[in-house]
Amino acid sequence: MTRVHVSFETADLARATRFYTELFGVGPDKARDDYARFQPDGVPVCLSLVPGTPKVGASHFGIKLGSTAEVTQARTRLESAGIVRSVEEATTCCYAVQDKVWASDPDGRAWEVYTVTDDLGATLKSDTGACCATDASPRAACCA
Repeated sequence: MTRVHVSFETADLARATRFYTELFGVGPDKARDDYARFQPDGVPVCLSLVPGTPKVGASHFGIKLGSTAEVTQARTRLESAGIVRSVEEATTCCYAVQDKVWASDPDGRAWEVYTVTDDLGATLKSDTGACCATDASPRAACCA
């Protein structure tokens, strides 16, 4: 499988490892005192965590799933871990209708786990003009 590799510095490796274990639904495939790597099945990412000063440069990160049922499963898992920041159902964002759940990692990186339920083409950007604007996400114009 081709995977995108991302490496994050984190202020608390153990706490970040717990967060990403809940986010992906599986623990790291490699863990050391100063390193953790995740390569979850079905998610084409290789995520490395290393101790350091966190740098949050992107507006948010996301995991696109195939159905609302999968988002609901992720939501249940993330709620039981106490890391859900907000939930959006039938939200119009990024020229699409989406169901999503938001969480922020221990270093403040916003993550959305979502599915697209309807593609709106070029007809509507967002209900509010501020796409992906939640408590867990910066007011990012992801649609712009």
